Amino acid sequence: MKKIMIALTLILASALGWAQSSSGSRPASAKAEQNIAKEVRHEILMLPYYGVFDSIGYSVNGYDVTLTGEVTRDTLKHDAEDAVKHIEAVEHVNNKIEVLPVSPNDDRLRLAVFRAIYGDTALQRYDLGVIKPIHIIVKNGHVTLMGVVDNKGDKDIANIRANSVPGVFSVDNQLEVAKG
Repeated sequence: MKKIMIALTLILASALGWAQSSSGSRPASAKAEQNIAKEVRHEILMLPYYGVFDSIGYSVNGYDVTLTGEVTRDTLKHDAEDAVKHIEAVEHVNNKIEVLPVSPNDDRLRLAVFRAIYGDTALQRYDLGVIKPIHIIVKNGHVTLMGVVDNKGDKDIANIRANSVPGVFSVDNQLEVAKG
């Protein structure tokens, strides 16, 4: 009887150890994380409704991906999560994307800021292509500019143009200047 109890205890302990090791995130090599990050970026950029008024970021930790950012549509939040979940190496997706509140005033500001920035002759070259490099996030009248521009002058012009739109309470210029 004692041998049976010891055998059952060992089996139970090994089963618990396996369950804990499979539920936690296992470490991934740097190359594996880079490959996952590349795939996540591709999947986000391929989302059909991802646009200039949305911003989705991500981080990769082992085989786990955390999605962050702000989007104008609830469906886009779920589409992003579903797309990343289907990447072969991804084990878990933590979706922290915020869905911006529905607001006719914010919609008006989005369009006005878009026209102010992309209509400026110095910034018109950024209006080429489907995916715009300057993302305009508007929440309750507050504007955040995200993305990448070629130089500090373009970053400053985008900031000035966004601040010139009537009804904008504040502008948080998080544009990054491309290196090289």
